[in-house]
Amino acid sequence: VRRERGGVVIFYDGRPCAERVVRKQFTSGRVQYYEGTRGAERMVRLESPSGAAWFFKGAKGAERAVRRALPDGQVWYYEGDKGAERVVRMELPKEYFE
Repeated sequence: VRRERGGVVIFYDGRPCAERVVRKQFTSGRVQYYEGTRGAERMVRLESPSGAAWFFKGAKGAERAVRRALPDGQVWYYEGDKGAERVVRMELPKEYFE
């Protein structure tokens, strides 16, 4: 099921009266992916128009960034609560060292 709301396209999955949000597409090109039961959907991934992908963990409203993957192969890992995440590790493609 698909619904447009204020320029955002929202995709749902599930039985009638139990539909849950699975994806939101914004006019900017940003796409957010969700998991969880109806009313408890939490964002698990955000893809930006630049090709970067953010990955999240945590309950609805407390999702915190745990990883960011960039199109050039960089991967950044984060720890910390929502809004206080900090980089704890980076993986760089071998081209960065040549």
